[in-house]
Amino acid sequence: MTGSEVDAEAERVRMWLVERTYSDDEQNMVILTYATADGERYFRKERALTSFTDVRDTTAAVDAAPENVGVVDDPADRERYAAEAERMAAEHDPDDVI
Repeated sequence: MTGSEVDAEAERVRMWLVERTYSDDEQNMVILTYATADGERYFRKERALTSFTDVRDTTAAVDAAPENVGVVDDPADRERYAAEAERMAAEHDPDDVI
């Protein structure tokens, strides 16, 4: 299965980590953005960084439910996401902790 194919069995979309940002609106919030290898679709996760003992691994890839995946409208973002997703896919296994 390539980075942008849908897994027919589970009907989930493989997404690669392309961006990690910290929220300006709320303290202690990190936003993880995953995208397909072609950069055309994205999935976001928000995590509160409430405790150093709260261990939640961030993996190189996730398999997102299609109903939770959005379309990347901006061509510059699509290009940037595609480049980063392809780099991540080439350098990491999906379950690698990043």
